[in-house]
Amino acid sequence: MSVIRLLVLGAVRRHGRAHGYQVRNDLEYWGAHEWSTAKPGSIYHALKQMAKQGLLLAHEVAPSTAGGPPRTEYEITGRGTEEFFALLRSSLTSYDRGVEVLSAGIGFIVELERAEAVALLERRIAAIEGWRASVMEHWIPAGGPEALGHIGEIMNMWIHSADAGAEWTRGLIGRIEAGAYTFADEGEPFAGVLPEGREDPYATGVPGPGSTR
Repeated sequence: MSVIRLLVLGAVRRHGRAHGYQVRNDLEYWGAHEWSTAKPGSIYHALKQMAKQGLLLAHEVAPSTAGGPPRTEYEITGRGTEEFFALLRSSLTSYDRGVEVLSAGIGFIVELERAEAVALLERRIAAIEGWRASVMEHWIPAGGPEALGHIGEIMNMWIHSADAGAEWTRGLIGRIEAGAYTFADEGEPFAGVLPEGREDPYATGVPGPGSTR
């Protein structure tokens, strides 16, 4: 699954129309350039490619006051919206992909209805538990991971990661079921994007959401 496609489609969708710098600014505000492939070059490349594929509509607007070339603003299309939600749902249910996939999905989870978000996360837990059971049955010897010597620490890491992932997901489900956050069927969700002209505090050294600094 392409994390950059999900991030860029979601950022454009939240603005309605956005130019490349706005998309880049939003994703850096989330710290996505640290935990994903959302670097400036890949963002601009994704915007152009998805416009060619019909997922985004490109609008040329007036040149800058400095006399530069016309700025391109992007708007998500119907096909782009379908792609966005397909990627979002996949990111929340796929247990066997990197943390950047889940991070991107959580960033847009409130674009779903609350009941669907819970259902997708429950599917994630079921997938994690199924994978864990398979590892325990087929990969862990009767004597436990220790019987494999230091190689057993790999299995230990897998099992502990699965347990931690399932526990965190259950906690998120509990918070959502208790009424946390505003979802798509309840009003206007928290956007998490920067208004036009606002400086990104992350870029100026003040940590923003998602910062590891």
